[in-house]
Amino acid sequence: MMKRLIPFLLLAVSAAANAQKSDQVVPIDAFVEEQKYSNPRLSPDGKHLAVNVRIQRRDRIVPTMTIYALPDLKIVNTFVLPGYEVPIDFGWIKNDRLVIQKGIEVGYRERPEATGEVVAANMDGSEIEYLYGYNGSTQSKRASRYHDDLGYGIISHIPASMDGTIQLTSNEWRVNRTQLYEINTYSVFRKLLADIPLRRLSFVHQSDGKPRFAIGSSETNDTIVLRKDDASGAWNSIDKASLDLHLQPFDFTADDSAFYAHFSQDDGPYGLLREDVKTGQRSIIMQDKLSNVGTIEYTSHPSTPFAYTLSVGVPKARYLDENSADAQLHKSLSASFPDAYVHFINFTLDGQKLLFSVSSDKDPGSYFIFDRKTGKADMLLTNMPGINAEQMAERRAIKFKAHDGMEIAGYLTMPNNPDGKKLPMILLPHGGPFGVSDTWYFDDEAQFLASRGYAVLQVNFRGSGGRGPKFRRAGYREYGGKMMDDLIDGVKWANNHPEIDKDRVCVFGISFGGYAALMAPIKAPGMFKCAVGYSGRYDLSSRLKREDISSDKQATNFVVESMGNDPVSLAQQSPSSQAEKVKIPVFLAHGTKDETTQLDQAEKMRDALIKAGNTPEWMLAKNEGHGFYDSEHRRDFYMRLEAFLKKHLSK
Repeated sequence: MMKRLIPFLLLAVSAAANAQKSDQVVPIDAFVEEQKYSNPRLSPDGKHLAVNVRIQRRDRIVPTMTIYALPDLKIVNTFVLPGYEVPIDFGWIKNDRLVIQKGIEVGYRERPEATGEVVAANMDGSEIEYLYGYNGSTQSKRASRYHDDLGYGIISHIPASMDGTIQLTSNEWRVNRTQLYEINTYSVFRKLLADIPLRRLSFVHQSDGKPRFAIGSSETNDTIVLRKDDASGAWNSIDKASLDLHLQPFDFTADDSAFYAHFSQDDGPYGLLREDVKTGQRSIIMQDKLSNVGTIEYTSHPSTPFAYTLSVGVPKARYLDENSADAQLHKSLSASFPDAYVHFINFTLDGQKLLFSVSSDKDPGSYFIFDRKTGKADMLLTNMPGINAEQMAERRAIKFKAHDGMEIAGYLTMPNNPDGKKLPMILLPHGGPFGVSDTWYFDDEAQFLASRGYAVLQVNFRGSGGRGPKFRRAGYREYGGKMMDDLIDGVKWANNHPEIDKDRVCVFGISFGGYAALMAPIKAPGMFKCAVGYSGRYDLSSRLKREDISSDKQATNFVVESMGNDPVSLAQQSPSSQAEKVKIPVFLAHGTKDETTQLDQAEKMRDALIKAGNTPEWMLAKNEGHGFYDSEHRRDFYMRLEAFLKKHLSK
């Protein structure tokens, strides 16, 4: 692991990075290598670092929680979970003890699914206690005290006292019930703090640790916000005007005299406000016509917001109080890393040391520790060391008007093109589709394609995240309609760029993007030269048949509301039902164990294309889920993608 010392306000340039010439072709393996480190947390005393590290396990690379001693980065312990289990969240509860929320990997393109299990352990692996989960009877040393928990356990709050206790939310599987417990992570004794007859609530805690708000959604996906009344102990709904404002509290001031909340006026983008607890007086901190509030930066203890970004465009910190100590520190560090974004992760309890990240559109990111006493930053870990930022392409924030007047945002990644020649372009729709959006930060697919000489267009079509409820709902029941129109309008806009060759455009997407890659050519015949679908859903009606959706009223209601359930309409919006309209070469890739978009989706699309006389190129990856984990499979896909695009986009 690379480590370097950087004087405060002075960024040292890596000689190794400069040694690589920016005009060299980046090896495929540089993109096959995944971002190795994620979710780092500095211990309260600053002596250790806990971080998810992707390591080779059998034929897969999976996240494993590793503890490093600082400053020499000596490994203290590695927590290896069985099978495909991974730590999806964790936090320090003492200087030498952590609480860990477990999950299971389902594919490279999907976040790990929570198993509902929560454990605690000392950093050296001793004193492991099973705190919550469905395997309590077999895995807990205290099995005689509690039955198996038939629900999901979620780490809700870690007290500032760091006394080894936590607050844990219990969301029961089949019962309309949410409970909040205080749990001693040594004795595993539980104390019930809240018991609410509603499902899937999450709690917002005051700075003193008391739960004050409970937030969730009804079966019809209406927002629920409850506030605890100290006098009666009851959890009461906030007033209708606040619900209509989509008010969602998320944090308190240090003295608990006010709270911060997201809000959406007239269903527009989410802004940020502060409300006085006693008077109810509100002051708007930010409100934007196009963008939600994005990343929020937090101070040292007691942790409260001091800055925010916008979710649309290139991120830039905006400060609540530019003269505060943490705002001054953030501005100074940001000046040391031009053209990148500095994100504060967490401070030590005394506020003297800070763990922060630095990343950009060209750089997958690195992690640093800053010492206020010495005024120096020490690089700890760097992601994807095979990537040289000097060789990566600029990601430009764009906006254009759809044909119906809707303003649409996105990103255009442009390869280094000193001669100004006409470049072929790839339309790269994101997955989801709802609530998901492309961002300015490093995108491995976009950068891989740009490294091969392609301009890459990413459009945050209506339905995408980052722009509030109205924009998200504008995509409802528009899978094959206005969502596709926005993508097509984006291509029309980009085709006017002097460096884009409008006669050499292909479309490539993953998950919902895979669906869009096959649907867009149907909607706009003649616009695209080829299409690539990776882990896509090509028959919309199949989504209603998924067991995890059909057995869940809330999920079913959302799918019906957002996608519809009319068989005729869904067939008209499904590329597998109209394969004869796909008149261009197609490449389909899928994993045999994809549980999000099952293998039969790709097989159905393949068979329909063959029947229509358009046999697609085909890649089937064994034992892969929703996106490929195995390095050989990822390498093979990139090689085949490169060859396919070159074949159909070369002059």
